Amino acid sequence: MKTRKQRVTEQLLQVDRFFVGDFTVRGPEVLATNLSANSEAKPSGSPLASSTGVQENEKRQVVESGLAQIVKRIAGCRKCELAATRTHTVPGEGNPRPRIAFVGEAPGEDEDRQGRPFVGRAGQLLDKIIAAMGLKRSEVFICNILKCRPPGNRDPKPEEVEQCSPYLQEQLELLGPEVIVALGSHAAKTLLDTHLAIGKLRGRFHDYYFSPMLPPIKLMPTYHPAYVLRNYTEETRKQVWEDMRLVLKELKLPVPPK
Repeated sequence: MKTRKQRVTEQLLQVDRFFVGDFTVRGPEVLATNLSANSEAKPSGSPLASSTGVQENEKRQVVESGLAQIVKRIAGCRKCELAATRTHTVPGEGNPRPRIAFVGEAPGEDEDRQGRPFVGRAGQLLDKIIAAMGLKRSEVFICNILKCRPPGNRDPKPEEVEQCSPYLQEQLELLGPEVIVALGSHAAKTLLDTHLAIGKLRGRFHDYYFSPMLPPIKLMPTYHPAYVLRNYTEETRKQVWEDMRLVLKELKLPVPPK
């Protein structure tokens, strides 16, 4: 009979084979293509290239400054009972000008200890999924609905979601991603204001509205990496990968064969 350590090790190897597999070879090539597709080739001395670069730098500085202010406010937040039990707040991290923003449910034990999102086992799986997409973690933005860990990793309470959601909305407005990936039921239901199960929401894009005055952003619900680890079946893994392929197609990025 296999020990728990042997089962975990075997599962991690299966994760590598499924979500990375051949992409350990193809990944760098896909990444190079993605980066090339995101940057227009202009002569370095061109006034257009220069002004575009200046504008982008200014936008990036504005976003970084805004995100830093949100981080400070989160660090001092005492709106709900989670402030009394947290070790660190976990505001989120990543590219301030991302094309994709991944939004999860809440920090876990590892995240609470380090103050960073998705750094435990579920985070390791998310890193592999991002790599399989031909991207780097540093190219996307990763955060959660809640910015503090619920004790014992329990489900978020409605009042906690209500108090914390404005921070997330501000972050997403500043980031302006082209696609939001909602990881798991709580993230999808909160962002879409729905009671539908994640199994009925995933597999297609939904519109996420910041306000009635602004155009919507495409949102793709999918299973949370922690759920995938708990329900580690071929079907579950394929469904997550199908969702990620749709995201890549929406962004007109190369879709690795699988």
